[in-house]
Amino acid sequence: MDRDLKAHRNIDCEFSGTTAVTVIKQGQNLIIGNLGDSRAVLGTRGEHNQLVALQLTVDLKPSIPSEAERIRQQSGRVFSLPDEPDVVRVWLPTFNLPGLAMARSFGDFCLKKYGIISMPDVFYHRITDKDEFVVLATDGVWDVLSNAEAVSIISNAPSQASAARFLVESAHRAWRTRYPTSKTDDCAVVCLFLKTEAASTSSSAVTKDLVKNREMSSGKHSLAVKTSTQGS
Repeated sequence: MDRDLKAHRNIDCEFSGTTAVTVIKQGQNLIIGNLGDSRAVLGTRGEHNQLVALQLTVDLKPSIPSEAERIRQQSGRVFSLPDEPDVVRVWLPTFNLPGLAMARSFGDFCLKKYGIISMPDVFYHRITDKDEFVVLATDGVWDVLSNAEAVSIISNAPSQASAARFLVESAHRAWRTRYPTSKTDDCAVVCLFLKTEAASTSSSAVTKDLVKNREMSSGKHSLAVKTSTQGS
């Protein structure tokens, strides 16, 4: 991906980049690749048939000691700002830029010589009959909703096709409630359903554009994206 980004000269990724999380389903196996601070969470049934959340990936942030050590060994600096003591960021050796809150990413080429890598962590999960769905979402969702809250929201969505949009809208409301004067972070969600509704077995796809909101649904998955908006 980094090679492809560099090939597009009209895309400037020197000080910008992205997180990514991907899932591949092969039979009863899930293979999940994670880069940065996106996350994959499984909705599964517990011992008493209650719906529980199982995190399948690790958020790759510079607060992780092994990630911070790699960055520091390559002359990158890792520290938090006084007004954000809980957010550890990555900085250039001699300038207080760019303040990346991830330890791995696509793009962000200014930091690739200083410990930021684009190699994902890969995780495996064997699907059981208790597993119901997987939620893939960016940090804009996880910054304001817990794993359990996200799983509960998906399970209470009107339909599988609308589940991703339902979670994105819930995250957007949570942002406006918790940080009413701040910018809402980008929220992107994909839901992979392991047990489909009868009505959702069709291979047809529907796309709909709403105000700064995009959603797609087809078969066993739904997707929704909301871009940054100014809270007010």
